[in-house]
Amino acid sequence: MLALLVGAVFWLLLWSLVPVDPLPWTLVWSLPFLSVVIWQPLIEELLFRGVLQGQLLRISWGHSTMGGITSANGITSLVFMLGHWYGHSPVWAIAVMVPSLLFGFMRDRFHSTYPAMALHTFYNAGYFLLTGGSSLALS
Repeated sequence: MLALLVGAVFWLLLWSLVPVDPLPWTLVWSLPFLSVVIWQPLIEELLFRGVLQGQLLRISWGHSTMGGITSANGITSLVFMLGHWYGHSPVWAIAVMVPSLLFGFMRDRFHSTYPAMALHTFYNAGYFLLTGGSSLALS
């Protein structure tokens, strides 16, 4: 529940700092919306949290923790951030690290990618809706 609240607080802060025009309703359930809010989070979570983090957790040091974050999660989140470096500004790519660590924590905590997928989808949906769909390369 706290992870959902954090997303909502982030959206409100973003909206207060960078007010945008209301979202054109034609964008909701459009191909860009479905891509950013449904397909990208599902594919990314399967790849990063399912495959990469899952494999790193099989290695003994993958379970070592620092501040509640496993080594597997930290490495996976670093790779996730670097993957966003290509299509985003450096500031945005670095900012992706925080939710990535949270997605990885959810994967570790519940031993499943489903909570990470749901949270990633929720975060992308809020951002998409609050920015008026202006950023179509979220993730």
